Amino acid sequence: MTRYLIAIVSGALVTSSLLFLMTFLIETGESAVTDPRERQLLDFVRVRQEEVVNREERKPEKPQKPETPPPDVPPPPTDDVNPDVTGISVRAPTINTSTSIAAPGELSYADGEYLPIVRVAPVYPNRALSRGLEGYVDLMFTVTDAGTVKDPVVTYTTSSLFNRAATQAVLKFKYKPRVVDGKPVEVPGVETRIRFQLEK
Repeated sequence: MTRYLIAIVSGALVTSSLLFLMTFLIETGESAVTDPRERQLLDFVRVRQEEVVNREERKPEKPQKPETPPPDVPPPPTDDVNPDVTGISVRAPTINTSTSIAAPGELSYADGEYLPIVRVAPVYPNRALSRGLEGYVDLMFTVTDAGTVKDPVVTYTTSSLFNRAATQAVLKFKYKPRVVDGKPVEVPGVETRIRFQLEK
């Protein structure tokens, strides 16, 4: 029961204090709304500052005269030429006019022996490579009139494992054919040696 009485009394006090505070604010705030405000005007005046420029005339300095003049450069040397000579004798080069020209569509050959142009390295056989074998193969073949190789024959070999690889490599060789009387001819009995060596 006492609690209710205390709550009612405290509520009445808070309510009455709020009413008094509101009436005070209304009375004091009315003058702030109705009274004219004083306006203050700020006037900015920009004063132009006088610029002072310091101008100095700079004159280039007069170069000094060298104490001693540079020495005279001598004229370039000229070859001694005799003005009495009326001409120069030059011997004409000699030209060999005995060259034969082939007809259109034909090749012109000069007599000479066969010459190797392309030599293909053989492929190392896997079986010999796995065993670490080294050796060589001697072959005999015929160089045709077109410069190719035909009929290769193994004449000596250190191991039969190298024969096939050596024969295939020789068949890819290219030669300049032998020329006799201006015509290419076959050359039988050509010998070569194919070596098989491991890199160390």
